Amino acid sequence: MSRDTDLPFALPQTLPAQLPKLYAYWNGLKRAQNAIPFWDDVKLSDLPDLAPRLMLIDAFAKPARYRFALVGSEIVARSGTGIEGLFVDDVERLDPFHFFIPQCAVTVEAAAGSFYRTPDYARLLLPMWGDGQISMLLGGFGWTS
Repeated sequence: MSRDTDLPFALPQTLPAQLPKLYAYWNGLKRAQNAIPFWDDVKLSDLPDLAPRLMLIDAFAKPARYRFALVGSEIVARSGTGIEGLFVDDVERLDPFHFFIPQCAVTVEAAAGSFYRTPDYARLLLPMWGDGQISMLLGGFGWTS
């Protein structure tokens, strides 16, 4: 696992909970010498045990905005509201989405995975290529409680 400690939301040496499996899956989707995979290669059905804790985020460039494309059932239950299809900046700041917009921005700008942790959860966001740019993020949560 590569990491750049100068980046905000840098990946740690070791990812907690189920996040290493998600990271390995994402790495396994890379084609040839590409640094990141294409979004249309992702099949959440390949990760049935993680699916309730996964999400897909649409990333738009100009203006920079992010939309919840698909949100796992456990994320919905913990946030207490239906957010699928909504833009992130239209959603009140809910748990487990502290510092979510900045983390999305770093993931897109760095074209690299990013990580955020609180005492209650850890969150991993991974960029995916499509339409000539990073157009989607694959995200996952690991809960500590």
